[in-house]
Amino acid sequence: MTAVLVALFLGAGLAQDAPKKVTKIEGLNAVTSKVPPEYPPIAKQLKIEGPVELEALVTESGTVEKVNIVSGNPVLTRPASDAVKKWKYAPFTTDGKAVKALVPVSMTFKM
Repeated sequence: MTAVLVALFLGAGLAQDAPKKVTKIEGLNAVTSKVPPEYPPIAKQLKIEGPVELEALVTESGTVEKVNIVSGNPVLTRPASDAVKKWKYAPFTTDGKAVKALVPVSMTFKM
């Protein structure tokens, strides 16, 4: 019984530390500074276009801590990820307190 209570208590603590998941719209509305991605020369040469889906982990201060690649052509995902790492966001809050957030980001490379 004690082990179950400890597991529940620790599980609740971990849930509080989990980043807040926000929608694409909430993420777009919170962007305060955007850096456009560089179109890779090889992608231009090969006429590679298309969407890239990413997930940015935004800190309590609004900086991007980490970017996870969700989908997209590997030639395009690196420059997209590098650009998003330079973006700035208004802090996301829960109960009036700034929290980390997972923000979906979409961009399309088009020549």
